[in-house]
Amino acid sequence: MTTVNDIPGAIAPLDKAAMTRAQQRLDSLVKPPGSMGRLETLAVQLAGIRGSDRPLHFPQKEIVVMAADHGVWQEGVTPSPQAVTAIQANNILRGVAGVNVMAKTAGARVTLVDTGIIGGPVAGALDCHQGQGSANIAVGPAMHRAQAEAIILWSARWVAAQVADGLDLLGVGELGMGNTTPAAAVICAITGQPPEQAVGLGANLPPEQLAHKVAVVQRALDTNQPDAQDGLGVLAAVGGFDLAAMSGAILGAAAAGIPVVLDGYLSYASALAACLIAPAARDYLIPSHTSAERGSQLALAHLQLHPYLDLSLRLGEGSGAALAFTLVDAACAMHNEMATLAECNIQL
Repeated sequence: MTTVNDIPGAIAPLDKAAMTRAQQRLDSLVKPPGSMGRLETLAVQLAGIRGSDRPLHFPQKEIVVMAADHGVWQEGVTPSPQAVTAIQANNILRGVAGVNVMAKTAGARVTLVDTGIIGGPVAGALDCHQGQGSANIAVGPAMHRAQAEAIILWSARWVAAQVADGLDLLGVGELGMGNTTPAAAVICAITGQPPEQAVGLGANLPPEQLAHKVAVVQRALDTNQPDAQDGLGVLAAVGGFDLAAMSGAILGAAAAGIPVVLDGYLSYASALAACLIAPAARDYLIPSHTSAERGSQLALAHLQLHPYLDLSLRLGEGSGAALAFTLVDAACAMHNEMATLAECNIQL
């Protein structure tokens, strides 16, 4: 992949024959047809991605956390100090953050990528450092288009290298103070919905300041005029380094033929942009949870995705994706290990 335009052609369609065989096996198991609900749908999707219906197995799991600061923080869109990005990045590297704990329960490793933390590059993180945070989208574009493309390609290539080394299942997460503001701008730009429908409180913004955050997102859209049909352009105009990197990871996973579990609001915004660049990537997406951030529903509706969990999560970092890894394991175990009706001498 030398340009973003090379990515769509690298994404294979799902294997329909494998999906048919998987559905036939699920219907033959010792249970009423469809009684395992959306776990069955997930198993069929996984079979289509893998290109084989049995056994289904995704043992090598990884959460990649794309971390960056954002110039729009200067607009007062979050009460969190900007220094928290670097502090929490180090907590992830130490293995003591929320995503680390959740990933451990799923048997997954966690990788932190510094895409633009103020004070970085951060020692111990993978280095895709683009500068001391993206620019303030309220007054101009987050980054140059060429920079957004470089980040996407870096991420896609990194995922491809991980898959070549045995990675089976990827989860994407993020870290960055103020990053729900560019996420809302990306969602509004692509879905055409007004900021009032997409902007939420993020990390404990006082409710009385919500109107200000809405106004900042509107100003970003008015200032940058992103093209709703240009995923790369939207990321460059009103996104951020972390959002572009997640889009690249999503595209890289799809091109490499592995499923990618989305974490929540930020990753849904990144998936919107990724699927504009390469619509076939949508078939590789597994939405983990219904984010407490209101605009997530706009993104999910646009992608025609229905998340598996509803736990009022809003931590980010990839914590929700790690929880959903266990659902992938459960879908595979059901498909692989349940007895069939015939094996139990049951005739219907």
